[in-house]
Amino acid sequence: MRAISDTIARLAAVRAQPVGSTGVPGGRLTELRDFGSNPGNLAAWYHVPDHLAPCAPLVVVLHGCTQNATSYDLGSGWSDLADQHGFAVLFPEQRRANNPNLCFNWFEPADSRRGAGEPLSIVEMMEHMILHHGLDRSRSFVTGLSAGGAMTSVMLATYPDLFAGGAIIAGLPFGSASNIPQALERMRGQGSPGDNALAAAIRDASSHRGPWPTVSIWHGSADHVVAPSNADAILTQWRAVHGVLSTPDVAERVAGHARRTWQEGGRVVIEDYRITGMGHGTPVAAAGNEACGKVGPHMLEAGISSTRRIAHFWGLSDLSADGSEEAEGTGTNRPGPPSGTISASLPLSHRFSAAATGERLASKGASSPSDVGKIIEDALRAAGLMR
Repeated sequence: MRAISDTIARLAAVRAQPVGSTGVPGGRLTELRDFGSNPGNLAAWYHVPDHLAPCAPLVVVLHGCTQNATSYDLGSGWSDLADQHGFAVLFPEQRRANNPNLCFNWFEPADSRRGAGEPLSIVEMMEHMILHHGLDRSRSFVTGLSAGGAMTSVMLATYPDLFAGGAIIAGLPFGSASNIPQALERMRGQGSPGDNALAAAIRDASSHRGPWPTVSIWHGSADHVVAPSNADAILTQWRAVHGVLSTPDVAERVAGHARRTWQEGGRVVIEDYRITGMGHGTPVAAAGNEACGKVGPHMLEAGISSTRRIAHFWGLSDLSADGSEEAEGTGTNRPGPPSGTISASLPLSHRFSAAATGERLASKGASSPSDVGKIIEDALRAAGLMR
């Protein structure tokens, strides 16, 4: 048994750690309240740099089962990277009342379609962040791990018009399950609906017909929780949507791991990382040039930072400032330009500016949270994103 003096010393050390708005040692997130009708009953947290430039990008980050917003941020390092490169980060958070294991309900029909449930709650959070922080809605991105990765698939499929890109880590393809038994089967790599059905699922999830978000896929080769065949299914699903061939344009090794890319119109639209020997979790680099985040439960040391690499893929950071490129392989090896924006394709109702938003808020006298929430809901209805 520990001595009382040792216990007191440990408690003192914990109290000395910086505590953010989450109340968790080392946490730096602020709670987002009154962001809309919140039909999915989710919580929300966010981080913005102290000096956020106008029209900065927004990254939506979805934690995995048994995790919360703060633990995933500490492990992945997204808020630290946001400070370095000047973008805002939004962390939707599951409530135990919705799922006892804190998993996003990616397999529930009510929480995996446009205009309802958890996806609509996330869209409402995004709209609140965009309006209140003057963010660039054409540079919105989403990423997540495991159930959060599967919900990333849901967001990219149901709201492809809102995202320039997404990154699915140890996740599952959209439309692969509609109940818990099916979800468990798919996690084991069993009973997939098939390639054609998965591609059709995305096309049928909204009226959007392109351009489509870019997609970054990450999966450990030794994942025994979500079978790596799910990454194959995600890749096949999005290759069909983007209309690219099965053969990659580039096949290389990056930091000792396999990376393949597919290009469309001269830019990389899909990248696929397979992390050698890694189990179920987010690839983290605790040391070296790519150091970002911290090793912990389901945050696994891999010698490569998925957070840094994903941000670079989206054009949010200069990788040369984060770590050296280590690529050896075959193919054209042409680095495509960063993921582009999709603002030109959006209806005018989706593309109102931060300045115009400010004018609307002022003209409507939006001084209370309920006023702001109503304006957000009106904007989403006008854009066809909410009924």
